[in-house]
Amino acid sequence: ALNRGCRKFLVGIGGSATNDAGTGMLSALGVRFLDSRGQRLKGCGRDLESIVRIDMSSLMPAARESEFIVACDVNTPFCGPDGAARVFAPQKGADADMVKELDVAMQHLSDVIFRTTGKDVSLHPGAGAAGGMGGGLYAFLDAQLKPGIELLLETLDFAEKIKDADLLITGEGKSDRQTLMGKVPSGILQEARRQHIPVILLAGAIEDAGILNAAGFRGVFSITPSPVSLEQAMQPEFAQENIRRTVEQICRIFF
Repeated sequence: ALNRGCRKFLVGIGGSATNDAGTGMLSALGVRFLDSRGQRLKGCGRDLESIVRIDMSSLMPAARESEFIVACDVNTPFCGPDGAARVFAPQKGADADMVKELDVAMQHLSDVIFRTTGKDVSLHPGAGAAGGMGGGLYAFLDAQLKPGIELLLETLDFAEKIKDADLLITGEGKSDRQTLMGKVPSGILQEARRQHIPVILLAGAIEDAGILNAAGFRGVFSITPSPVSLEQAMQPEFAQENIRRTVEQICRIFF
């Protein structure tokens, strides 16, 4: 895109299978991550703790001239108890030891980034999105990190569309405390609460129901009727029927 002349980018990040703080992406754009011997590292999760110097001299000139707006799916910080590794790495296959190693490495990298750029990514909202790619984009490409759901609802003129609604129903694959970290249902809930509209949350699986209720969801419901395999649960026809049945039962209560 840079080579074709694009200079303004809206980058959607989230749902990644990596925890590399965007070092792979930045390496592709010319940033060099170096170890204590001056050797260039590939840019992956395993490399993060070995980075001692970051050379930006080879960053593509076109990237320096460009504007980057990043739509983050969560407001997770770069590292720490609520950071990228602790919250999301287990979903990507990391065991407890790997999670600890990754978080320590992310903290180390945040220190190197601060020495290099003067930017503190450690607690910056959204820096932990997509395994830390948000932090990489913010630090090295001077990107603006914005909640993706806010950009989406603004584009859709959502606040105007829901005026006079009696009830909103939203959903996602699995709902738990991470739902409240800037994901779509939480964005919908925030706008609905401003207009005093109750919100029902549907999901294939539910955890932390009490936390979700305390956040403001009027009710949280799993659409899965009984124990089934993940493969069956994800079949479109099966899921569609489960959603229809669950919504019908909810509407019987309200109407």
